[in-house]
Amino acid sequence: MSIAHSPTAPAISGWFSRTEAWLDNKGKGAWIAAMVLGFIFFWPVGLALLAYMIWSKRMFSGNCGARRSLNRRSHGFSSSGNTAFDAYKADTIQRLKDEQDAFEAFLERLREAKDKTEFDQFLDDRARKAAPPAPMDNMGGTAPQQG
Repeated sequence: MSIAHSPTAPAISGWFSRTEAWLDNKGKGAWIAAMVLGFIFFWPVGLALLAYMIWSKRMFSGNCGARRSLNRRSHGFSSSGNTAFDAYKADTIQRLKDEQDAFEAFLERLREAKDKTEFDQFLDDRARKAAPPAPMDNMGGTAPQQG
């Protein structure tokens, strides 16, 4: 079964529609690159792409990239058609999410430990400044305590 005929990807007919969908999937940068290449190799092609991008509002609305990121967010990852690979991909993604969560928790513990150390140092410095200085004897040392 090919991807073009799978239930998750509708069949797109015609080379123009396939090219348009491919460029939309890659984003606005792909459209701009195609237009620049069109101007370099055969200027009427570049001009035609520029006119099409303006006419279809791809140049200013940002539909290409926004549509692509919206599809990824709302639908997650699409199925490849191979259940073993899809299961492997899902397990790998879950493992990476778990590792990311564990690493973020580790960083949070490090931040808390650093904050505690800095606060304890602040309290020690403040206590040292608030304590009265020890009396000095004539030789420059501290006077012996009487008690």
